[in-house]
Amino acid sequence: MNIQPTPLKRALFFIFFDIIISLGTLFLAYNLRFNFSIDDSYLEHFMLVFFVLMVFKIGLIAFFNIYEVSWKFFSLNELKKMAYAHMIAYPLVMIVYYTVPDFFTPFPRSVLIIDFFLSIMFLGFFRVLKRLIVENDTNKNLTKTLVIGANSFSQSIIKDKINHYVACVVDDDKNIIGTYFSNMKIKSMDALAEIIEGENIQSVIIAKPFEIETLNKIYEELKAFGIFDIKLVSLANKEKTLKNLTIEDLLARNPKDLDKNKIRDFIKDKVVLVSGAGGSIGKEICHQCEKFGAKKLILLDNSEYNLYTVTEELKNVPTVSVMQSVVDKELLENTFRFHMPDIVIHAAAYKHVPLVEDNITEAIINNVIGTKNVIDLSIKYCVEKFVLISTDKAVRPTNVMGTTKRICELYAQNAVSCSTQNCVTEIVSVRFGNVLGSSGSVIPKFKSQIDAGKNITVTHPDITRYFMLISEACELVLQAGAIGMGGEIFILDMGEPVKIVDLAQKMIELSAKEDVKIEFTGLRPGEKLYEELLIDESDATTDYESITVAGKTHYDIEKLNKDIEDLLACANKIQKLQEIVPEFTHQLN
Repeated sequence: MNIQPTPLKRALFFIFFDIIISLGTLFLAYNLRFNFSIDDSYLEHFMLVFFVLMVFKIGLIAFFNIYEVSWKFFSLNELKKMAYAHMIAYPLVMIVYYTVPDFFTPFPRSVLIIDFFLSIMFLGFFRVLKRLIVENDTNKNLTKTLVIGANSFSQSIIKDKINHYVACVVDDDKNIIGTYFSNMKIKSMDALAEIIEGENIQSVIIAKPFEIETLNKIYEELKAFGIFDIKLVSLANKEKTLKNLTIEDLLARNPKDLDKNKIRDFIKDKVVLVSGAGGSIGKEICHQCEKFGAKKLILLDNSEYNLYTVTEELKNVPTVSVMQSVVDKELLENTFRFHMPDIVIHAAAYKHVPLVEDNITEAIINNVIGTKNVIDLSIKYCVEKFVLISTDKAVRPTNVMGTTKRICELYAQNAVSCSTQNCVTEIVSVRFGNVLGSSGSVIPKFKSQIDAGKNITVTHPDITRYFMLISEACELVLQAGAIGMGGEIFILDMGEPVKIVDLAQKMIELSAKEDVKIEFTGLRPGEKLYEELLIDESDATTDYESITVAGKTHYDIEKLNKDIEDLLACANKIQKLQEIVPEFTHQLN
């Protein structure tokens, strides 16, 4: 049973040993002064000198709060304070001596000078030695850790030793390799394998940011040695903390050409209406609008809970919460008429492929009619800019969800041509793939399966998907909206597609649950093996590498309106969808 000492017990313990050590140093000082041959007359007042000295020494050490410091926290700062205590105590003893010299005579004053240095040396050494012993015992119970990155945060990790005993520090900066950092020689990251084997490393802390390719390379190297206890520095609430490495960290891509000034000019002091505001993408869009200085946010969602959640999160921008469906055009028009938004960002949609396959009519009404309503009202009420959130599933769709989104893109590209208003609403669409952290992503599903100890279910060993950070995707959506002139379909650079089976395997590795396996269940209705972002190669570049523009598809707007009416009325909706979107090939798998 480990009983922690009380402050009083700790102080009494230190005082006792300080008395014993001081007695020894004073006696040694006498011996050094007289070359180990002390005349008995000088020893007559030894205990009196010792008593006076201890009164001042113990009192001043206590005054500087040194007795309140635990062994393991005794540092150079405490050693300095101890020296200050001695520098005051010994002159005070001399003052006492000169005040009442008869009590001390004979007394060699040089003994005090010798004892001054001996006392600081032995009292300091005693504490440092004890700290080293305590640290050695503590280190045996700590995880042997390698720190990647030499900076102020990694320095605090080494000093605090919270659950980690740092055995080595490495860095990729050639300018500091070979120099010393917190009493450790900084080694090169090229020697990672040698260090892990030689030091028997059990965990790794990555204390500096790396490009996603480098981070994945580090992960693969650590994985080869069976190290999955990997932590990253995270900036939470403007404070640096440690977090476990997650699959999102290994997949995240930060666009290099994000133009925040362009986004700020687009959003600042504007009234922005966000449909589907409580969904994963809609909520992040709202947070970005808040960050970039929107005048007011109109939060529109048909889910009470989602609407409440997003409203509670937005504290730095005026908000209006509207619990409404985009399908109800009459109510929707009241919202437009009353609030007169400058910008509309349409994120409301049914996106879950298998559910949409089972509820085709509802999906058509919500996705197509809902989008049509919002676009029509945006034109009618002279909204400056309308931004449609689309999906890579709209490209050569094999399911109803993707086809409804493709119809939305067609309507967005051609609707403005029917406007009779004096003002022109610029309507753009933004197409991208899966976003990390969204409610419909495979990642939350895999996480819940792992946490429950269940096997991960993957539909096919070769299935791939694009992934992007939700925050970066939404910033690029706003950037695309800012540069759009009307009629464009912007495509976000999603990088290389990721094999879902590889993603699942990494998630299992990071969870350290080796008993979790991967099961293949077969492709679901309407599910593709891989997604595309372009229908054809007639895309154009923009000023930004992360954003391209798809070639425009012309569709007579009157015919499209008639086709949408027929789609709602007809019995064979799949056939009608194929008429509107000829590239739609329905895969029932």
